[in-house]
Amino acid sequence: MKHTDVIISAAYTELLSQRTPMIDVRAPVEFAKGSLPSAVNLPFINDEERHLIGICYKEKGQQAAIDLGHQLVNGDNKKGRVRAWQQFIERHPTAVLYCARGGLRSQLSQQWLAESSIDCPRIEGGYKSLRTFLLHYLDESCRTETFTLLSGMTGTGKTDIIKTLNTSIDLEGHANHKGSSFGRPLTEQPTQGDFENNIALALLQMRENHPGQRIILEDESRNIGGRHLPEVLNVAMAASDMVVIDLSVEERIEKLWQEYVVERYADTIAHHQDQHETSGEDAFSDYLIDSLLRVKKRLGSQRTNEILALMKAAIQRQHTDNFSSHKDWLRAITVDYYDPMYLYQLEKRKDRVVFRGDHQSVIQWLQENT
Repeated sequence: MKHTDVIISAAYTELLSQRTPMIDVRAPVEFAKGSLPSAVNLPFINDEERHLIGICYKEKGQQAAIDLGHQLVNGDNKKGRVRAWQQFIERHPTAVLYCARGGLRSQLSQQWLAESSIDCPRIEGGYKSLRTFLLHYLDESCRTETFTLLSGMTGTGKTDIIKTLNTSIDLEGHANHKGSSFGRPLTEQPTQGDFENNIALALLQMRENHPGQRIILEDESRNIGGRHLPEVLNVAMAASDMVVIDLSVEERIEKLWQEYVVERYADTIAHHQDQHETSGEDAFSDYLIDSLLRVKKRLGSQRTNEILALMKAAIQRQHTDNFSSHKDWLRAITVDYYDPMYLYQLEKRKDRVVFRGDHQSVIQWLQENT
């Protein structure tokens, strides 16, 4: 990107597609509500200062609030913040900066850097303008791009295939959730705004790198954990062709066991150790039981209790049978819950299925038809 003091909206596509490093000078509370993956939060004012300035603005007006801001951010306080920006720019010479709306905070940040002989472009309109651009881009892309949904019963390894393709977008990865009751993450999901931003950025990069090619998405419901697909994307997916992976029950149970039991147990223990907690074993058991109880309404009380008994027995034996007993409840919930639900949904959409087969044939078809 060519150097300029102010980056206007006409340059947003280049700025975002190249994942240009960004300094977000908004307060941490603003950054937490929505940001960009290439941005680092190095605030002009912190949350407490922002709170005090906001009160001053309401009570005494803009100029009094500006004066208070200069009082709060001064001397060593000011030097420390400028130094943090300098250090980031030294590591990322193409960095740009922005605040909420391209106003006083980003202008002063740019000015203070200039006083230290450092030129750093600021984004006109700030985060709000970038966010608006991404939402418009998302809307346009969902109306013009061609999507194909990768479908299949639970445990068919849809995400594994998604990750191998150059023209795919991993919606579950962006949502930090595997899309089922047992797919809840150990870490927090992104905010809804961040989720939408990341999908828009993925579409932007797809159009820049693979123009005109169909985009492969995993067949998802409206919600992925606590995040929901943008309505325009949900509508586009509801009209898209589908490719279905066929895999035997036993192969699927093996994959689910590896993912929801073996890997989840190891990740849970490691996570709690990193947090200096000693409850990893209990956390793993709670995760399994809570995940099952989340689908109790659909399973019914009697079948839920039967599967819960299998689950609790497996938890008791897991360190003596190398976790193998967990396959009993996994098979039960897959056959009694996930499979019937999927087959019911697929029957209503069978006219959209353009190909089905095993892993290798599905991958080959997708590669040949993008």
